[in-house]
Amino acid sequence: MKAIIAAAALAAVALPAQAQDKFEVKVAAFVGAQHFMSKWLVTWGERLEKASNGRLVFKHFPGAQMAPPPAHYDLARTGRAEVSWFLHGGTPGRFPLTELISLPYMAGSAEIGTKVLNDRQLRSKYLDREHRGIKVLLLLTHQPGNIHTTKVPIRGADDLKGLRIRFAAPTIRDFVAALGGTPVGVQPGEQLERLQKGTLDGTFIDYGGAGIAFKMGGTLKYSTEMYSYVSSFGVGMNPDFYKKLPADLRKLVDQSTAGVEKEVGEGWDALDAIGKKLLIEGGAEAIKLSAAEDARFRKVGQQVVDAKLKELEGKKLPARAVYKSMKGLSAKHAKSSRSFW
Repeated sequence: MKAIIAAAALAAVALPAQAQDKFEVKVAAFVGAQHFMSKWLVTWGERLEKASNGRLVFKHFPGAQMAPPPAHYDLARTGRAEVSWFLHGGTPGRFPLTELISLPYMAGSAEIGTKVLNDRQLRSKYLDREHRGIKVLLLLTHQPGNIHTTKVPIRGADDLKGLRIRFAAPTIRDFVAALGGTPVGVQPGEQLERLQKGTLDGTFIDYGGAGIAFKMGGTLKYSTEMYSYVSSFGVGMNPDFYKKLPADLRKLVDQSTAGVEKEVGEGWDALDAIGKKLLIEGGAEAIKLSAAEDARFRKVGQQVVDAKLKELEGKKLPARAVYKSMKGLSAKHAKSSRSFW
């Protein structure tokens, strides 16, 4: 009888102990801790820690501590990190349909772009299947980017000819080439050094990235406000880690990124004014395009769109259907979201 009572008591203790198992979540980010998205991920983790009563414990590794930017997707896929924030353009060609959001003049703000990418039907039918080996928690974009240069001001579509310009995604590589520039593939953290050494003449990047994340103030001398493209990113979780979580914690994870598109998008869009201020304080000139030159850039942009859709359809990908869906969603969300256009 004593043995039975002891066993029952042990079982009574064991059940709540099992329910209180803790799970460490390593979160990898490829930019520094001061960046909006790094801070957002910290806040997101704190919310989950609180909601789980401390059963989820987050450790953050900003500044590419765990791997270079191109390897961040694979950090989550392989389980080296439980969660990773990654740049689609860091591995060109791996996410061809998702990166259609980066085609010229697709989305007028991060809020719009992030809402587009997280459309339930678009993701379930096309985008999530490109993210093999991870559980997608959130897709997002930065605010529209501009062309920034060190020596030559870009006041019209002809001014890029012969300039070595860093591109942020394959679609922007094609845009640079179509404008007569020489597209150069450079990882985000290498841009500033290349600009300072003179092996790059300019870069396509958003104001927040240029002024805040990569501290280009004082190096960049001209910023042409085209607001012509957005780069896309993802936040992904290792699927094996997700599966081993108890059902209640899996539910908390699922709920944690539901409906955050406006919050995340507005956060990115707010970086535009801050980053611009830092560049101007460093001596940069902000250039606004005339209506005629803006139209010329947009015309070239549409040529890039048509060529990219033809290229991907030649690979048997449903590019035109995805593009049409994204354009329609972008126009829809532009009615209720901020736009830089």
